[in-house]
Amino acid sequence: MKLFLMVLGLALFLEGLPYLAFPVNMRNWLTKLIALPDKELRFSGLIGMIIGLLLIYLGRD
Repeated sequence: MKLFLMVLGLALFLEGLPYLAFPVNMRNWLTKLIALPDKELRFSGLIGMIIGLLLIYLGRD
């Protein structure tokens, strides 16, 4: 279970990086799906990274 939490946390952390670092590029990529402003993309990336780090912390020994 701990390994699962760590892997899930790492995946969420890495998934959130592009949204936080490159919101303009992600907005261009997501135009067909949804049109979110840069601020909301950064916020969603930050939330993904925080949840990911929390899961990594919970999964550690």
